[in-house]
Amino acid sequence: MGTGLLHEKTVDDLSIEIYQTNQQMGEAAAEEAAAAIKEAISSKNIANIMLATGNSQLSFLKKLTKIKDIYWPAVNIFHLDEYLDLPFEHPASFSSYLKKNFLRHANVSSFFPVPGHPQDPETACRGYEYLLKAHPIDVCCAGIGENGHLAFNEPGVADFEDPVWVKVVKLEEKSRQQQINEGHFKSIKDVPTHAISVTIPGLLAAKRIFCIVPESRKSGAVYSTLNKPVDPKFPASILRKTKKAKLFLDMESASRII
Repeated sequence: MGTGLLHEKTVDDLSIEIYQTNQQMGEAAAEEAAAAIKEAISSKNIANIMLATGNSQLSFLKKLTKIKDIYWPAVNIFHLDEYLDLPFEHPASFSSYLKKNFLRHANVSSFFPVPGHPQDPETACRGYEYLLKAHPIDVCCAGIGENGHLAFNEPGVADFEDPVWVKVVKLEEKSRQQQINEGHFKSIKDVPTHAISVTIPGLLAAKRIFCIVPESRKSGAVYSTLNKPVDPKFPASILRKTKKAKLFLDMESASRII
């Protein structure tokens, strides 16, 4: 039992752990992710992991980089999404986020960023899909947006049977507003309107999925994920249909389900 673990439950096929604090939740998720990474390295000498970004992932990433017995030079890093045409130097770019909060602390083998400035977005999407299929993901670490999105698969564009693994998506205003609420942009006009995202099938192709969702502002999305129909209107609800996923919550994000 992890430190601070208050409740365990299962909804459909999805395992859920609820912790007292954000820090305890992040540390528990990091320990499980680390075990999966080490198992992949042990079995095939390489681990491919996909990381999410955003304030919700900070406690998790901080702990993950401090786990001493992960051999990071045997790890390749991918990520779930990136804004389209956000300036390279912008601190809100997800590549910048990962460099600041993870990559500078972990000497990984390779980092494969989602292309945010492609000359041809469709070609870029197919290229990233090729990379994912050439490097099957062992561990996907995701979050859930305030509107229930998984990666940037918004309620309006999510497709559980998507024929592609990577695509350009139009961002809902609620998702764009979330970026302001988290302090990444000053106003809605500064937030990009489109992004490139790994799709639901691309995400679910991972061998293990750890979904890390703290904070009270996510409580509505958590409730919908676990109580509404499994439907693209509630993108993260698809996690209930896979035994290889686990949802980590703190008391604030779980406040509407306990």
